[in-house]
Amino acid sequence: MSYLKIGSGDTTKLLSGVKTKGYADLWRKFLSEDSPYYNAFASPIDALRTGAILEDVYLNQKTDDFCVAQHKSTCIDYDILTSSLDFSWFRGGDVSFFKELKTIWLTDFIEVIRPISSLGQLEQTDAIKKAFKNNYNQVQFQLNCTGLDSASLVFLSVDSYDDEHNRQRVIGDNEVIEFHIQRDEEVISMINKRASYFQTVKNHLLG
Repeated sequence: MSYLKIGSGDTTKLLSGVKTKGYADLWRKFLSEDSPYYNAFASPIDALRTGAILEDVYLNQKTDDFCVAQHKSTCIDYDILTSSLDFSWFRGGDVSFFKELKTIWLTDFIEVIRPISSLGQLEQTDAIKKAFKNNYNQVQFQLNCTGLDSASLVFLSVDSYDDEHNRQRVIGDNEVIEFHIQRDEEVISMINKRASYFQTVKNHLLG
């Protein structure tokens, strides 16, 4: 149920211009009591379907037995903000670390991701913020929900949109690159400012 909720997948719409279609669509989705359910595994969009399949493959091949997939986390200050974390680890009942996985076509992985990975930490962050702003902001949304100081943004290369090929794929270490993302209070402040308008509406509607 997404009624009166904003998920981390809508970070870009939340931060978009208030007169844009995306922002208007977010309000409609936020207020709709009958939001559609999307099954990414059956999506006609190759990139979405492939991403869902490879998340399962990554879970089984690249994480340990303590990893929890698709854990839901809600922001303490703005309970309209919720995140579905791709891969999470816990300590004392709370999320202690998480990874957000993004699939990216092989040529972009080689030409963009690998060069960024060769930079120093600060330069990596600047490059990710510039080249993958939406992904960076989504991780900040998730950090806001979990209260953590850092997380990982993982890029996995894709060389085919064939479902069976991807289900059988063995992911090599050279096909995955992980970036350490620190909490960015400036971005989180923007997220919370936008969220405050939606939170006020929820509080009004629910008394």
